[in-house]
Amino acid sequence: PQQKTKTRWISLISTIFLLQFGRTEVIDNTLNPDFVRKYILDYFFEEKQNLRFDLYDVDSKSPDLSKHDFLGQTFCTLGEIVGSPASRLEKPLGGIPGKKCGTIVLSAEELSNCRDSATLQFCANKLDKKDFFGKSDPFMVFYRSNEDGTFTICHKTEVVKNTLNPVWQPFTIPVRALCNGDFDRTIKVEVYDWDRDGSHDFIGDYTTSYRELARGQSQFNVYEVSVVTLLSFSKCHPGSPWSTGNPSQSTSLHYMNPYQLNAYAMALKAVGEIIQDYDSDKMFPALGFGAKLPPDGRVSHEFPLNGNMENPYCNGIEGILEAYHQSLRTVQLYGPTNFAPVVNHVARYAAAVQDGSQYFVLLIITDGVISDMAQTKEAIVNAAKLPMSIIIVGVGQAEFDAMVELDGDDIRISSRGKLAERDIVQFVPFRDYMDRTGNHVLSMARLAKDVLAEIPDQFISYMKSRGIKPNPAPPPYTPPGHTHHHTQI
Repeated sequence: PQQKTKTRWISLISTIFLLQFGRTEVIDNTLNPDFVRKYILDYFFEEKQNLRFDLYDVDSKSPDLSKHDFLGQTFCTLGEIVGSPASRLEKPLGGIPGKKCGTIVLSAEELSNCRDSATLQFCANKLDKKDFFGKSDPFMVFYRSNEDGTFTICHKTEVVKNTLNPVWQPFTIPVRALCNGDFDRTIKVEVYDWDRDGSHDFIGDYTTSYRELARGQSQFNVYEVSVVTLLSFSKCHPGSPWSTGNPSQSTSLHYMNPYQLNAYAMALKAVGEIIQDYDSDKMFPALGFGAKLPPDGRVSHEFPLNGNMENPYCNGIEGILEAYHQSLRTVQLYGPTNFAPVVNHVARYAAAVQDGSQYFVLLIITDGVISDMAQTKEAIVNAAKLPMSIIIVGVGQAEFDAMVELDGDDIRISSRGKLAERDIVQFVPFRDYMDRTGNHVLSMARLAKDVLAEIPDQFISYMKSRGIKPNPAPPPYTPPGHTHHHTQI
């Protein structure tokens, strides 16, 4: 809207149904609101956590959303935010046909386990007079500093009307919100003179830390803004890929049913849709093994699904599924089934980047028949030294004893007397997630969760064993011409 507007976020989490998770405060008279209220979500790497954000212009005190003007919405997953550079995601708002609705900036920060809260009270005297008529209407804004040097708003006091010597009400705030549990992290405080039209006058600012504030009322907690003084401080603890079978026949695991995805495609989609959020360009190399290729019918165990030897990359999970279905029309599935070539193929990529900047996950979808068990074990033992993990999804009704052995949960895998440095294989049988008829997936989400459950620990074990520490966060993004505070979920 052209005119100034009151705005309010409503953030909604949709799981199977939509659950309204909370509403932010209303910010008056601005088209660039910086919302204070934060939402603490439990984040699970291995689950798809869908989020929806709706923006409204508030027209009355009614809690009923239909009484307010809808300004736009956006959808994303929590994984998309966490997987973005510096965990900061900027998305366009949509939902109103033919209209540009602006953008939303979402940022997330991992919270420390500190569960304490602090109650603080401030006063000031002889504040700088900003209003030509009358005295000032001062209020304070508190910001916590982030890892990347930016600041996130975490509290606003009430406005005390018509005074240069305000005493603000005590307020209670979680220590995590003030400093993320880091007692020496900078806390920035700004003092403003409130104006009805939203163009509040800046009076001054100062910095402090939780450790300083915890000293309570003392000479350390008197700040030159004119003079702001901490009156009281108290702390409280809380209560307590492919095998034989003709894809045109319904008995084949690769059967191309026009109405539903086959088991290979379902497994690929379930796992891929979650893990793709952690890849910056969403371009994935996809390989087939165990087929005769045109034009000469040679058998291959590492052929590009899209048919392009120079560039086996597919665009997103949809691109892989498209390449998979295309390849079923052009290649002839053929035994034996060798795993080692694809494992070694990915290992060559991983061996080239061992500085911690990349980590590789190989998803193998198979009917469990394996013709080169010894070579595959050797390949996995060698790969265990590299920044990679292997997920095997077994489809069909075969015995999967060989896959369980490769998983190495009970007995660490070894080859020629050499033990794998770490466990990098996770195997799950797809049939455990199907109903009795074998036609319907009971829970795609549970399949993805079980398949991805071990990846975070495998990733961390590689990094720790190589002494690789996380990079400092990249410098904050600042739009041209103005500074920007991060908004956090």
